[in-house]
Amino acid sequence: MTEPELSCGLPPGPEFADLVVLAEQLGYRRAWIYDSAALWEDPFVHLALAAERTSRIDLGAAVLIPAQREVMATASAIATVARLSGGRFRPCFGTGFTARLTVGQSPMRLQALGDYVSSLRRLLAGETASVNGEPVRMLHADGLAQSRPMNVPLWLSAFGPRGAELASDVADGVIGPVHPDLPTATLVSGTVLEPGEDPGSDRVRRAIGPWRVVGWHNAYAHGGAEAVDALPGGRRWRETIEALAPAGSRHLLTFEGHVTHLPPRDRELLEHIDHTTMVGDVHGVRRHLARLADDGFREIIYTPGGPDVARELTAFATARLT
Repeated sequence: MTEPELSCGLPPGPEFADLVVLAEQLGYRRAWIYDSAALWEDPFVHLALAAERTSRIDLGAAVLIPAQREVMATASAIATVARLSGGRFRPCFGTGFTARLTVGQSPMRLQALGDYVSSLRRLLAGETASVNGEPVRMLHADGLAQSRPMNVPLWLSAFGPRGAELASDVADGVIGPVHPDLPTATLVSGTVLEPGEDPGSDRVRRAIGPWRVVGWHNAYAHGGAEAVDALPGGRRWRETIEALAPAGSRHLLTFEGHVTHLPPRDRELLEHIDHTTMVGDVHGVRRHLARLADDGFREIIYTPGGPDVARELTAFATARLT
């Protein structure tokens, strides 16, 4: 078994840089930042701030949504963070399931995602790419950006056979199911218990709840009423959403507080969430991590939640395998 890297995932907000400094002190391998324009602040600004305040911890963005940024703007942003971090940056791209649905749009098609990442790779290499039918190239003069080519790994959030195939063609690694050829990372939520603490305690529910209710969000967005009603408490949750907004505006509520906060209707779901996976004392959580390592994951991205993220990061760091 190859010991996986333990990293963390955090939303772009006022505490991001402070938490990355803490994560570096705690020995996390990488700090990933989320990206959804309707939910959080700009990730590249917070990555730049974190890069300036750290020296060892790597930085990542998971997952960046091509539909939110023209490819040249992304190339320039990546070049900026890569320079400020001294080459410690790893961006990952996806079709934008949540980010697109929050603005009433469908996720991108895989082909469009592949074309975007391929064009981005050419730009960072100093080559000419075709964008919207026109030739484009990074024209930054000497001293205004890193010289090209830039050795920045480009990852993909890839699921299913077609996603895995695309990753093989355009990516250096993936976040998702274990890929047969590429290094793979996975996201986990959870918490390390205090001595004698009940896994169903209020603290545990508030810490893991924002991530554990995502199943209801996704079921409603992807499968509609039938899908979410099949989940415990799903019908009541859906009826609350539908009473608050007309059909054309419900996407504005479905992902409200997504993975960071619990609106009242989401708090009602806490009695139905899983309180066991990646929840336990240090030894129990370590066993969960070891199983993921046995499955072939090269990196485990811990996504702390709740009102005291610093506590969650500190406690979880004690469970790492190395």
